This record gives sequence, C-alpha cells and structure tokens, in this order.
Amino acid sequence: MIDARGLSCPMPVVMVQKEVQKNAPQELTVRVDSMVCVENITRYAHLQGYEVQYTQDGGDFVLTLHK
Repeated sequence: MIDARGLSCPMPVVMVQKEVQKNAPQELTVRVDSMVCVENITRYAHLQGYEVQYTQDGGDFVLTLHK
C-alpha cells in the first residue's frame, strides 16, 4: 500500500514507479487525495501493463493496480 495523500504530482507517480520497478507487484494499492493523481497514476500504470480500478473514500481515492 502506497499512501501518497498530501503529495502533488509527480511525487505519487514517482512512488508508484519505484515500487513497480523494485518489486513488480501483481497487485498494488495506492491512496491519493487528488483526481489529477488518479489520472496520472492510471496513465503510468496502463503503460506498464496494469489494469486500474479506483474508488472514492471520503475525500480520498483508492486505486488498485492489477497485472
């Protein structure tokens, strides 16, 4: 689980990129608080071959990346 709430782009994307490069997870959960971050992480994840789903939890967004 990556908690990137309170961070503006590109930091949440960089955090996801580091995790993907280091561990190549089959599933990864990311929590952010900005729709811009959701869009940017989704774009990056698709380029890496992940499917992305997200839900809204209050003011936060929870993304789940699946290979």
